[in-house]
Amino acid sequence: MNISYEVLGITVLWLFLFGYLIVASIDFGAGFFSYYSSVTGTRHLIQNVIERYLSPVWEVTNVFLVFFFVGFVGFFPDTAYYYGTALLVPGSIAIVLLAIRGSYYAFNTYGSRTSKMYMLLYGASGLLIPAALSTVLTISEGGYIEVSGSREVRFLFWNLVKSSYSWSVVLLAIVSVLYISAMFLSYYAHKAGDRPAFEIVRKYALAWSLPTIMCSLLVFFSIRGHNPVHFDKMLDLTGMFVLSFLSFLVAVYFVWTRKQLGWAFVFVMLQFGFAFFGYGAGHLPYILYPYLTIHDNFTSEAMAVALVIVFVLGLLLLIPSLYLLMRLFLFDAKYVKGNFDKH
Repeated sequence: MNISYEVLGITVLWLFLFGYLIVASIDFGAGFFSYYSSVTGTRHLIQNVIERYLSPVWEVTNVFLVFFFVGFVGFFPDTAYYYGTALLVPGSIAIVLLAIRGSYYAFNTYGSRTSKMYMLLYGASGLLIPAALSTVLTISEGGYIEVSGSREVRFLFWNLVKSSYSWSVVLLAIVSVLYISAMFLSYYAHKAGDRPAFEIVRKYALAWSLPTIMCSLLVFFSIRGHNPVHFDKMLDLTGMFVLSFLSFLVAVYFVWTRKQLGWAFVFVMLQFGFAFFGYGAGHLPYILYPYLTIHDNFTSEAMAVALVIVFVLGLLLLIPSLYLLMRLFLFDAKYVKGNFDKH
């Protein structure tokens, strides 16, 4: 079977976006739980686990996102023209919030004390960043951008604000972040042998599991009213979403029974992987419905080949790097239990 460069390009980019979805969700959710624990008086129980995860990881989280956006414009140059105006506000918000998170990490690591205001901003940014970034997927479904005969692009901001579909996507983005993060932290706390922290984050994981699946169904059926063409294509890929739901059941079962917590998070990744790629495959060939497809003004063949090679090599470099980071730091026998040299 011949695969076009357009399909190959969007597949590689989708892999990077999925990597960001998982890694960033753990980061964002951990930030919110860190703030929430300070409000509920449980910070002393779970903060050590959260900090041991965040310390070596936070600096590499955004690499996936940078690769995705650079590659998106590289493969599909017209996306910058169509999305530029629409993403000005949510993109600016996301950048400011990412800067706030970076500032918090710096002050928390090198400062003598933690500011409550910074903690509030840090915790809130863990929910607001995914909410802002999710507007990209919302806008891609059409109805929020109008293109005139002279190819003048106009962003219909109030259509986005008033759209029930838009808010359902934002809601899914927020609860998914909390669910993914809590599931990973459950495994990490168990690996660390930190029973009090494990019991707290396990409750978070179970508490956010049902809202995640309910919001997923809400978005799925909201697409039917907003973009029937995409909905019909997703129905043809029902098997992907069934596998996603089965993975969800297995993951929750493992956490509920406190068994195989490493496999529980693997099934969480499978849950979102099947749903994410099912959604993406159903969206093809559109990048922005109904104006832009992956075949419109695609980059030259030579550039496409170069970009594919660079991004595949980048992925092959990034994955082993993350593996080494986890092996040497996150899951090191001494580090995970907090028994590292503090001098």
